[in-house]
Amino acid sequence: MLDIHKLSAGYGEAMVLHDISCRIDPGQVTALMGRNGMGKTTLLKTIMGLIKARSGQIIFNGAPIEKQPTHLISRAGLGYVPQGREIFSDFTVAENLHLSQLGHNTGAVLPLEKIYDWFPILKERSEQRAGTFSGGQQQILAIARALIGKPSMLLLDEPTEGIQPSIVHEIGLQLRRIARETGLGILIVEQNVDMVRTLAEEVFFMENGAIQERCDIAALRQDDSLLHRYLSV
Repeated sequence: MLDIHKLSAGYGEAMVLHDISCRIDPGQVTALMGRNGMGKTTLLKTIMGLIKARSGQIIFNGAPIEKQPTHLISRAGLGYVPQGREIFSDFTVAENLHLSQLGHNTGAVLPLEKIYDWFPILKERSEQRAGTFSGGQQQILAIARALIGKPSMLLLDEPTEGIQPSIVHEIGLQLRRIARETGLGILIVEQNVDMVRTLAEEVFFMENGAIQERCDIAALRQDDSLLHRYLSV
């Protein structure tokens, strides 16, 4: 469970997040939506310790993590795929995956065969340099790297950015399969409505550094007025 209580954070003197409170239960898939510049990426980075919280609490699986360094937050069971993927372009697929195993105890990582079962293209091209992959294939690799450490929750920042629609749908279906198979919780920052409808169970809408609305995906399918309110320019 991820429980955020009155969280505020920002850059230098500029505050971006203002008293955010929300809860994501184990195994739940939640989308975070809103226009650009509303604080979505800042929230993910603050959860991961890349930006320090000014005030408030972040409780993950019963323990406060808002003062922990990023590597300890990762070891506690939070996986993170940043915007832009940040794979090692000059390394092969296999080398990227092996590097993700470093820092974990042997028993605390998924076997590569499980990763290859979920994402067969990574096995087929395990010796190919990651930088020669398409954007969608690189995103699959970035997700696989985050899953290596067996997180109980995965944070994804704009995973469909710059990816063709057919690959977007494939990634959404596979993430949903993994979540159902393993109980993985997912918090995804996403503007692609089709991806959200494929993957998420509930949606939080952010505006001006705060969560303004919440709805479940069934309600969103029936009434898309919240999409127009919080995504339209």
